[in-house]
Amino acid sequence: MTGFTDADVPDQSGRTFVVTGANTGLGFEASSVLAARGARVLLACRSRDKAEAAMQRIRARTAAADLSFVALDQANLDSVRAAAEQIQQEPRLDVLVNNAGIMVPPRELTKDGFESQFGVNHLGTFALTGRLLGKLRGQPGSRVVSTASIAHYGGRIDFDDLNAEKSYDRIKRYRMSKIANLLFGYELQRRLEAAGAETISVICHPGVADTELPRYIPAPLRMFTPLVRPFFNTAAQGAWPTLMAATGPAVEGGGYYGPNGWREISGPAVRVDSNRHSKDPELARKLWDLSIEMTGVDPGL
Repeated sequence: MTGFTDADVPDQSGRTFVVTGANTGLGFEASSVLAARGARVLLACRSRDKAEAAMQRIRARTAAADLSFVALDQANLDSVRAAAEQIQQEPRLDVLVNNAGIMVPPRELTKDGFESQFGVNHLGTFALTGRLLGKLRGQPGSRVVSTASIAHYGGRIDFDDLNAEKSYDRIKRYRMSKIANLLFGYELQRRLEAAGAETISVICHPGVADTELPRYIPAPLRMFTPLVRPFFNTAAQGAWPTLMAATGPAVEGGGYYGPNGWREISGPAVRVDSNRHSKDPELARKLWDLSIEMTGVDPGL
């Protein structure tokens, strides 16, 4: 196969997906395709109004779409807990798509006092996954999808300054959060395998997609966006690796999926590779234990 696109998504009738950050960009496009294939899709978003607007847009494409809203703010661990409690009421959960994230904002802290990029992109993802693993493990063929980035290259976890109290470089902190997503995704798969679980952990990245995510990039750099946009994935194309990770029949636990084009910037989804640092099991265990300590959520693996 030359690459996976939305046309390759199999029928998903009877299956339930949670997609975080589903009201815009990659999350919206993935949710729209999943709903068109018959899935029940829970749009986990901060804003009810934006989620309802997104659901109207999806239903304009697929009138019979089975959709529901879950209030989720990954910058607030109380919100993560409440969202997980709501999702637990669903009859089943087949796939958790951890898509929500932020990119290169000014230094901010989450409600729980964490640097925002690490707090939202990694700790919020870790906590939500940990709270839903029990339900996922009860469903044959279930998956956890984590969204990384080509920005993980050069990323390092600054264990001595996790909340950027000594210094804040917004790009370095974004890279740190993205390599954390890979470390978590690989470690989750190792632990699921060790526990004999059927659930698999899969990781993806969208390449460079034309979404709202880079809205914090300085204005002088944004001026060049129209010139390079033709080389990017659209948001719909950027969702192809997410859809492959979530539904691809040949996808394997611990696999990493991204675009097949030059430097993985754009194109249909294929299996790709990440850097050596992201595969360090000792580093992943350290991050896992620290994440339990910081969030108070133990996935039980």
